[in-house]
Amino acid sequence: MKETAYLFQAALLSLWWVGLTLSSNFFEAFQFDGIPPVSFWSFFAADMTFLVALSMLRAYVKNVLIEFIILGAFGYAAAYCWNASYLTGSGYLSSGVMTLGFAYNIFLCFSARLFRTASTGLFLNATKTLAQIVCIWCVALLLIPFVLIDSFGQDFSVELGLRSWVGGAVFVFASSLGLVSAFFMVRDGGGTPLPLDQTNTLVVTGPYRFVRNPMAIAGISQGLAIALIFQSLAVLIYSLLGGLIWHFVVRPIEEADMERRFGESYLEYREAVSCWIPKR
Repeated sequence: MKETAYLFQAALLSLWWVGLTLSSNFFEAFQFDGIPPVSFWSFFAADMTFLVALSMLRAYVKNVLIEFIILGAFGYAAAYCWNASYLTGSGYLSSGVMTLGFAYNIFLCFSARLFRTASTGLFLNATKTLAQIVCIWCVALLLIPFVLIDSFGQDFSVELGLRSWVGGAVFVFASSLGLVSAFFMVRDGGGTPLPLDQTNTLVVTGPYRFVRNPMAIAGISQGLAIALIFQSLAVLIYSLLGGLIWHFVVRPIEEADMERRFGESYLEYREAVSCWIPKR
């Protein structure tokens, strides 16, 4: 499972540097005001060595030390970008990407410790779930799309028409699906959507009767709706990448944990209910 995650990371980082090389607009979106472009290129050798090459090596060699070297490299890059953004008041896209990469590798390094069942009651689980939803939506659906649209110089105005109306309808439906799914997870699962505070029982009610991961579908659909409303290619790519990362990286780790906790009942559920396409 981790092997695919590190291979996926190496491929994404390589494609990112290719995009920086081939597109001046793409390169400009990641720059810091007042810092010359040559300073940006000075990170190329370090990225290819400690992030790309080591990620490819970890994809084929199971070694915890390699994982922590990659994590440390991402931590250094993220700290540099945070400091540069603070000093220049710019480069927020670079800082955001490095932060996401750092968080991604924290998840890979400590995934075994991140999955814990909730130990609180219904009211507190509901309160924590609501707080999680507010925080995640603010970051994933407001902050990140704003930074993407702003960094690529796109206008924030919305042109009323078929696209915006369809995007709005999809966003409302997807948001409702996410909230309803969270409700059933709290009520029938005895936990919250986060791995750090996950359910105590297998949830097969509500939207989970028809599809295994309605909250993932809701989140990806919300991102696609925002891309449609603002007609933003950057937000579209962000949403699709989020779906790919969830499907190939997060989902296998999550399903392995559920198989360990719920055993045969989860295997039967996984066999009967699709991951993406709803069915009874």
